[in-house]
Amino acid sequence: MVAVIDYNMGNIRSLGNALGRLGAEWVLTSDAEVIKKAGRVILPGVGNAAEAMANLRRLGLPEVIWRLRRPVLGICVGMQVMCRHSEEGDAECMGIFDARVRRFEESPEIKVPHMGWSRISNLEGKLFAGIGSGSYVYYVHSYYAPLCPDTIATSRHPGMFSAALKYENFYGTQFHPEKSGETGERILHNFLKL
Repeated sequence: MVAVIDYNMGNIRSLGNALGRLGAEWVLTSDAEVIKKAGRVILPGVGNAAEAMANLRRLGLPEVIWRLRRPVLGICVGMQVMCRHSEEGDAECMGIFDARVRRFEESPEIKVPHMGWSRISNLEGKLFAGIGSGSYVYYVHSYYAPLCPDTIATSRHPGMFSAALKYENFYGTQFHPEKSGETGERILHNFLKL
């Protein structure tokens, strides 16, 4: 069973559809006991990091997430709140990943938000089994995690940033695998098989 954490920040419909196509049983929940018993946990995210952390704290979930010893995947803002800090709302986050999330600096050459299809490269680990360097994934974000010791994939906009992070059993993708076609579906498949 996959527990998808319900904290009013997720793009649940497309994630649920993607999990369904993979034949995964999943439940949308904010119940700590259900989350603790799940075989896999996904922290989706769309929106503001400070609001996301406030919602998680209100539900008493940061400590629950920290203590999980099964595979956990944060998506977009879900990944960002697993970092140390976010410039978005000056939010102190969970500190699982050793990164401080920053805002892209807008300029005539750099559009913010970074939205659309971009290539991923420098792929490391089982999450990217069967994925070729240079594969395209889908992004919608104004904030990013810089390269850090936990980086396991990169993208450019226009400089390089962390497309994905890993620390022990915790994974994060800045892109949306549930909206990234066959590549994203393979990444979700790999996560379910970890």
